[in-house]
Amino acid sequence: MEASWLETRWARPLHLAFVFCLALALLQAIKLYLRRQRLLRDLRPFAAPPAHWLHGHREFLQEDKMEKLDEIVGEYPCAFPCWVGPFQAFFYIYDPDYAKIFLSRTDPKTHCLHKFMTPSLGSLGKGLLDLDGPKWFQHRCLLTPGFHCDILKTHIEAMACSVNIMLDKWEKICSTQETTVEVFEHINLMALDIIMKCAFGQETNCQINGTYDPYVKATFELDQILSHRLYNFWHHNDLIFKFSPKGHHFQKLSKVLHQYTEKIIQERKNSFKSGMKQGHTQKYQDFLDIVLSAQAENEDTFSDEDLQSQVNTFLWTGHDALAASLSWLLYCLALSPEPQHRCREEIRSILGDGSFITWDKLDEMSYTTMCIKEMFRLIPPIPSISRELSKPLMLPDGHSLPAGMTVVLSIWGLHHNPAVWKSPKIFDPLRFTKENSDQRHPYAFLPFSTGPRSCIGQQFAMLELKVAIALILLRFRVTPDLTRPLAFTSHILLKPKHGIHLHLKKLPE
Repeated sequence: MEASWLETRWARPLHLAFVFCLALALLQAIKLYLRRQRLLRDLRPFAAPPAHWLHGHREFLQEDKMEKLDEIVGEYPCAFPCWVGPFQAFFYIYDPDYAKIFLSRTDPKTHCLHKFMTPSLGSLGKGLLDLDGPKWFQHRCLLTPGFHCDILKTHIEAMACSVNIMLDKWEKICSTQETTVEVFEHINLMALDIIMKCAFGQETNCQINGTYDPYVKATFELDQILSHRLYNFWHHNDLIFKFSPKGHHFQKLSKVLHQYTEKIIQERKNSFKSGMKQGHTQKYQDFLDIVLSAQAENEDTFSDEDLQSQVNTFLWTGHDALAASLSWLLYCLALSPEPQHRCREEIRSILGDGSFITWDKLDEMSYTTMCIKEMFRLIPPIPSISRELSKPLMLPDGHSLPAGMTVVLSIWGLHHNPAVWKSPKIFDPLRFTKENSDQRHPYAFLPFSTGPRSCIGQQFAMLELKVAIALILLRFRVTPDLTRPLAFTSHILLKPKHGIHLHLKKLPE
């Protein structure tokens, strides 16, 4: 009689393998159960909106539901625990006193977010966005000179040139008639053009020839995938995400980013080796010069992977955040005719026709600066920052959070908190007069965070926004297209989901 399958030589090994896998699955289930129980215990003292046992606060976490967060902030004025699936929770804070305590510490960046971002920013290295501890401090010190005001002043002419290229395109579109234009796409390329000129010394003509269109498309889609993964607990598992459709697409998009940055780095390295910078005649060191010099002087602690990550970080986050910021500023002014008119009059009185712009003249544009700050309050492009507690955190209400808890400082929630800001949904630049600012809590307005981990490029951002908005308002009047409702996309960087459509009216010379 023929032997049964169970009596074959493979029966025992297969049986043992099955038992082993079953034991592993059971062990993982027990770990997840204990994790949930620990989180429930730690977060019991804090009131929160009802959460689904499996999906958590999915309704709040959807990318176009920022108004839902406003409702929660109104009902829970300081903080609340937010569940991301059944086994993960983030503790959201949006009160100035909570923010002060949170930012006064040196907790590391949230592990999961920056683990998710690392493949797109650098295969093995980390940029300032990802680093923590002594290595972050070393890299920050090495890169800070690139953002000194003396170097930033030299960028004004290049910035104005890039903005005018965009405005010339708008003039061709509009002629003398008022026309609706989707401005975000144009601004995105203009911001990339500025970064390439000012930080990397490259004339790409990307606003005209489309050479960087795949890069811009890749950054937009990567941001969406990162946001999806962060707020989808099941995709926190590397294996599940890697073999998912989004994980496969993420790898392809990351390669696109790496190809562009590798080309930038290699071209500059080759120019150094040959003893000259091809097409790079500036008398100052740009960002890429500084990064390459830092690597040459610190080879043991500044690897090729670190170099690529720093370039990736600045190129991606720099142009992306600036494009979003200028787009939101234009949108706010389009909805607010009186502040737009007042900005234009101030700009004309200081800059004339805009043919000669200086650092000192830009510094005189006080009302325009208030409009920029009010935009950052109303629509903060970076809506949140997060940390993983390295030790317990005592909150102002007397409760504490344990080490290991992920705390999210919601910049959006802080800037929309009705306990902090009167009529927070109204665009009112006069909130930022000196008198009003002096009366406000110093941690009520944090568009660039604060302290040692504040945004290294905030002066660069403010300079670009001032140059761009000045030149735009000197040539165009902007009004909203109310037939196209605005929608947000992404929880990592707030962008317009379907673009920003504005009516552009060319102003007489």
